[in-house]
Amino acid sequence: VVGFILLIKGADFFVAGASGIAEKFRIPQIVIGLTIVAFGTSAPEAAISISAGFKGSTGISIGNILGSNILNILLILG
Repeated sequence: VVGFILLIKGADFFVAGASGIAEKFRIPQIVIGLTIVAFGTSAPEAAISISAGFKGSTGISIGNILGSNILNILLILG
């Protein structure tokens, strides 16, 4: 429960920071969303895939990439 609350607060902080960057540099929020926020949400999957690749667990890397992409597509279309 505590971890979930921290996750929500962290997401709020992340979005507020990204919006602040957009306002400070006068960049449209859509551009920030498509770059910085997209990188921030993809970074954990990339870290897991890279770490597994270095350890020789290519199956985990491939499963992580495919699973993440399938989930993202289904959630967006659903």
